[in-house]
Amino acid sequence: MWRELMLGATALLFLGQTLGALRQLRYAQRLPAWRSFTPGATSALSRRCTVIVPARDEGPRLEGTVLRLLAQQDVDLEVIVVDDRSSDGTGDLLRRLATLDRRVRAMRVDVLPDGWLGKCHACHIGATVATGDWLLFTDADCWMQPDVVARALRVAAADSADHIALTPGVADATLGAQAWHLVFLTSVSGWMAGVNRDRPGAYFGMGAFNLVTATAYRECGGYQALRLTVVDDLKLGRLLQRAGKRTRAYIGGDDVECHWGSTVGAMFTAMEKNYFAAVDFRLLPVAGVALLLPILIGGPWLGAWTGTGLGMLAAFAPLTLSLPASALARRLHWPARAALVAPWIHPLLLLAFLNSAVVTLSRGGIRWRDTFYPLDALRKGGVK
Repeated sequence: MWRELMLGATALLFLGQTLGALRQLRYAQRLPAWRSFTPGATSALSRRCTVIVPARDEGPRLEGTVLRLLAQQDVDLEVIVVDDRSSDGTGDLLRRLATLDRRVRAMRVDVLPDGWLGKCHACHIGATVATGDWLLFTDADCWMQPDVVARALRVAAADSADHIALTPGVADATLGAQAWHLVFLTSVSGWMAGVNRDRPGAYFGMGAFNLVTATAYRECGGYQALRLTVVDDLKLGRLLQRAGKRTRAYIGGDDVECHWGSTVGAMFTAMEKNYFAAVDFRLLPVAGVALLLPILIGGPWLGAWTGTGLGMLAAFAPLTLSLPASALARRLHWPARAALVAPWIHPLLLLAFLNSAVVTLSRGGIRWRDTFYPLDALRKGGVK
């Protein structure tokens, strides 16, 4: 009896996730191409955009990021890069770039104030001096296609949106990292579908590309409210939702590529800081995943061992996860074999979540940019 219940639960969990993801992916598309916009539509040049880049020890990759930002087409742009206590050549690089192009403004943080995460503080001080009608928060290792900002502005105008978020692609990714990214996108597709359908209470944000009107940013409280929020990108979307602003979310892919996590091991490590924070450091979701994981891993093997009809259904149900992964792979122009690997990555994503919780709890907090933040302070000061 108990064996049949476990096998049935295994099959239902995987099949339900697959069907749900396929439905949600209808509302999680790529950013429209330039040719899809109506000829003669209002030019993005009519609105000024300030790009804010928090950077710490990003010398090797930052120059490429800034140069690609300066190459953005059909948009009046300024780029503010905030050097957050870097100890490498980041400061010298920024001073040189600011000399070469007047659109670049370099700022420097030498001392982090109490009660702030370094990245949040850098974004905050960059936003305080921004002159744009729009603010684009992006990471120092993100490289963008030259028309992506203008396209995002056109989409915002067409949908009367205050906030456009794009998920990043992963540059130089191995097959395993591509599969990891496909599973990750599947896991956030419900969030993206929620904001794109204007579902009440839905919110979304992404650090690689968070484009928001300056007015909406200031009305929702901005980074002043996010000063101790680890997943600041996601919770910026939360603040905007609470302020009654409209968000649209798209799959970035090669429009916005990040230079991190090119292997499965690197992705696992990169999520150590964020996954537990994404559930507001609550223990109940951790307990839920810990209880489900043995079923999700052991159920298919038990099903294959039994050889019964229900057992074989449980054994093969995880393979259906390759269907939403395949749909995403086509949108990203990635090889189909990455989607075939995705079902094997799924339990690793859950293990990464548990690892994030265990590491954070054992340390009693998070170390980020050479500063330790106690868990109690993060729980009290972060946006829920």
